[in-house]
Amino acid sequence: MALLDHIRLANNWNRSEFLPFAVAGQIVGRIRRDRIVRLRAFPGILIAERDRIALAPQLADFDSRSAAMDEVLGGLRSEGTFPAWRNEYYPVMRHWGDAPLLRVERSVCPWLGVRSWGVHVNGYVRREDGIHMWIARRSRDKPTYPGMLDNMVAGGQPIGVTLMQNVVKECAEEADIPLALARRARAVGAITYCHQLEDGLKPDQQFCFDLELPADFEPRNTDGEVESFELWPIERVASVVRETFAFKFNCNLVIIDFLIRHGLMDPDTEPDYTALCLGLQGAA
Repeated sequence: MALLDHIRLANNWNRSEFLPFAVAGQIVGRIRRDRIVRLRAFPGILIAERDRIALAPQLADFDSRSAAMDEVLGGLRSEGTFPAWRNEYYPVMRHWGDAPLLRVERSVCPWLGVRSWGVHVNGYVRREDGIHMWIARRSRDKPTYPGMLDNMVAGGQPIGVTLMQNVVKECAEEADIPLALARRARAVGAITYCHQLEDGLKPDQQFCFDLELPADFEPRNTDGEVESFELWPIERVASVVRETFAFKFNCNLVIIDFLIRHGLMDPDTEPDYTALCLGLQGAA
């Protein structure tokens, strides 16, 4: 296999299987065509047109839109549509930094095909023999990607929380990283992809952070979402990414981005170097 296979997997969606979802004239999501018939049961909230489904225009502000979608999604939940309901809200908007058009329950974002944001923290240590990276193994009880390898810290971005506040929160919950140390995490960019899965579509962006850790620090999970941590030489990390699908799909992209930024991948010897750079932005 090739590193580019991870880019392809993360961008595997088939546009023909989805219809745009519009709010206030903006396309904010894409819903599977076979789900549109169910949404016709909410004519005062959703308008199913030939080429898209739209939130009713009389829902003209954040609060009214959010309440209306709560009604729709709550009805679908009562039928068993969203078994992984988390009681956590995400913003719905086209671009990071926009004013949210509404909010929706986290677990329904793929069903609606709306973009989610998140934070991924590369925890690493510098030793005499080079960079070593802390690798997490997800709990085998997690509802998504159980038992797979993951970045040291990662989490979705709730509404009303800054990225750094989220990094600090996730660092504490997932790796028992003290506040002062977590605040040393540096924002280093973002990756973009559009991944189709059984639940729907994830046209997501993940903000990447680098956190260089003291040599004697050992992460410890406190919320039950991580089974174990291991400190790997970066060469082993790169080899596992290159040769396997052992990491959760988007973590591969975060690690490829890390390898490029730290000069651990050579454009003279990696034939897909430019395709990887573009692919991390969903442009391959």
